[in-house]
Amino acid sequence: MSEDIKPTLTHAGIYVRDMEGMEEFYTSVMGFHVSDRGFVPRYNGHITFMSNDPTIHHQVILAEGRSADAPSTINQLSFLVKSIDELRTMYRRVVAREVENLLPRNHGNAWSVYFDDPEGNNLEVYLDSPFHVPQPFGEYLDFDLSNDEILALTESMCRDTEGFLPRAEWSAKMATAGKPN
Repeated sequence: MSEDIKPTLTHAGIYVRDMEGMEEFYTSVMGFHVSDRGFVPRYNGHITFMSNDPTIHHQVILAEGRSADAPSTINQLSFLVKSIDELRTMYRRVVAREVENLLPRNHGNAWSVYFDDPEGNNLEVYLDSPFHVPQPFGEYLDFDLSNDEILALTESMCRDTEGFLPRAEWSAKMATAGKPN
């Protein structure tokens, strides 16, 4: 290939059973706003565009058409937050909502909260840590710890793991080699 093209994921679409219920969840729990909606003849259903960034028209699309017995085909949709405090807030929000399959994880290279939306699609809200360890890696993430305690515990776990690198070193290695190892 003569050009190094690297597409960036910008949005995801989900077929839904209950548009109203899913809109409510993604607005009240995930903090999205409806940016547009309409009817799509090709799908014979309504579509809702949502974003939590005023410069982006849509990041999530909800489209009618998922049959009542259809399981989710989504492995996960991942949403980045800016701080441990924001991640803790999201954790508390989903705990209060009594979501299914709640799993707070310390991946070493990131802190994550996994849970299902009302139709069983797996969501992840996460924050990158300043460390790298080979994946998969996961321990329970205790939100009763302070931010400093989470950071110190993560660094300790990572330093004790073969393949540990500070994130900046790992990123530099990825940039020059094009692969992590």
